Amino acid sequence: MLPRCAVGVCHVLMLVLCVSAAEDFDWTKNHHGSFYYGTFPAGFSWGAGGSAYQTEGAWDKDGKGLSIWDVFSHKKGKIQQNDTGDFSCEGYYKVKDDISLMKELRLNHYRFSISWPRLLPTGIKSDHVNEKGIQYYDHLINHLLENKITPIVTLYHWDLPQVLQEKYGGWQNISMVNYFNEFANLCFERFGDRVKYWITFNNPWSVAVEGYETGEHAPGLRLRGTGAYRAAHHIIKAHAKVWHTYDTQWRGKQKGLVGISLSGEWGEPVDISNQKDIEAAERYVQFHLGWFATPIFHGDYPQVMKDFIGRKSVQQGLGTSRLPTFSPQEKSYIKGTCDFLGIGHFTTRYITQKNNPSGRSSSNYFSDRDLAELVDPRWPDPGSEWLYAVPWGFRRLLNFVKTQYGNPMIYVTANGVSEKMLCTELCDEWRIVYYKDYINEMLKAIKDGVNVKGYTAWSLLDKFEWDEGFSERFGLYYVDFRNKNKPRYPKASVQFYKRIISFNGFPNQREVENWRRKAVETCSSSNQLLAAARRKSQEHAEMPKVWPVHDEV
Repeated sequence: MLPRCAVGVCHVLMLVLCVSAAEDFDWTKNHHGSFYYGTFPAGFSWGAGGSAYQTEGAWDKDGKGLSIWDVFSHKKGKIQQNDTGDFSCEGYYKVKDDISLMKELRLNHYRFSISWPRLLPTGIKSDHVNEKGIQYYDHLINHLLENKITPIVTLYHWDLPQVLQEKYGGWQNISMVNYFNEFANLCFERFGDRVKYWITFNNPWSVAVEGYETGEHAPGLRLRGTGAYRAAHHIIKAHAKVWHTYDTQWRGKQKGLVGISLSGEWGEPVDISNQKDIEAAERYVQFHLGWFATPIFHGDYPQVMKDFIGRKSVQQGLGTSRLPTFSPQEKSYIKGTCDFLGIGHFTTRYITQKNNPSGRSSSNYFSDRDLAELVDPRWPDPGSEWLYAVPWGFRRLLNFVKTQYGNPMIYVTANGVSEKMLCTELCDEWRIVYYKDYINEMLKAIKDGVNVKGYTAWSLLDKFEWDEGFSERFGLYYVDFRNKNKPRYPKASVQFYKRIISFNGFPNQREVENWRRKAVETCSSSNQLLAAARRKSQEHAEMPKVWPVHDEV
């Protein structure tokens, strides 16, 4: 029996330990330092990832039910250029092709998600289990293992069955806890003999805030001030229930691990000598990562969330806090439900104190925090408007997790950078620089004593990027979405990441610079291949169509 994650050695000391752990992180010291040449620990796992809705396509094939993203993306004006994930990378039909790309990269693991409505079209097990969906994931898992690539499987990467949204209101409804547990139990039953790493939820912050507060993501609800907190409350309970289901029913025979993947963007005080800025920066991290991590590791929401949301709820004239509460039984049930912590990290913000007014119309998740987010104009931002390259924030975040949560086992479940370019570009030097610097900061964090066991580049392929559609590209491999066959082409970053994996780190300055130079040289030939394919398809499209002539009757 594997131990549950815990911070203290005894319950009596837990409160003291939680308080002192928070004080261990030194906000006033931020030594960026120079590049560190060295290797990762033996057995460190290198991987890449993707998710079902973003890559599979086949949205209505082989008995799959509708997801909230199928419905949301089909509504005009919700997605950039009205793109949908209907076809995306056609990964559903390209398992062997894509695994050959992973072999080319020499990956140790591949992170993917299982589509809930592909297995359970209505989301409810007693209605129908789609065996063709089971067969697809069996094929993917078996082919990964045949190629010595470890599957890391996410159970929920945002594609809730549409029936559950329509019937119950999705994550606003407590009934999702049991429906999700039934789905997870089915996955453990059918795939758990081969899958040993399970992630319950990917980035529940986005599910809650963008799905139920701002409405930018499916299901597109704008329940300001309450929707995100209620959704998160049910997600945390669902995560805990699934962990306990695995622990009591499957762990003994399957010997696997169950964790969660949390989004952790770092918040750095604008002025590290200003206590108000330090408090605001900690609030930023607690309202983001701590919202989910603190209940899972310590049993309850961060005190700062309870204080701020509670006070603003009183100022609104509400009788109770807009932040739901856990009962004593729920706290003990949730606490420790984590065998490893997945961290998805992309960027950093500078944070300063800002008082927001408390009124019924103005209260929402963002105003509850009383802070302002700032960026340094010198930070590179090649793609997504929110994603600035700030490598040193990654090391800061990992050290914060170490001190706050008792140095848990960490897998970096997503880290990468996008490009937003109208023209085709496979020579992605900015991505090489991003990966080099971020991976190096992770290596420094390991030297600091942070227990990081693996790293997942985000992402293997260009794919559907939610409300941004196909306008942003995160892939190591370029996907030509205009071609119905969706061919893949390696970007320069493929060669560079492959060399980091082969060396298990960074040997010396001359060698690493040599990697970069060779990677950029290689991509030039790929650019020529892609350009030739584009010309060919364009010529084909411009050929005059000849139709048979029929005599009028």
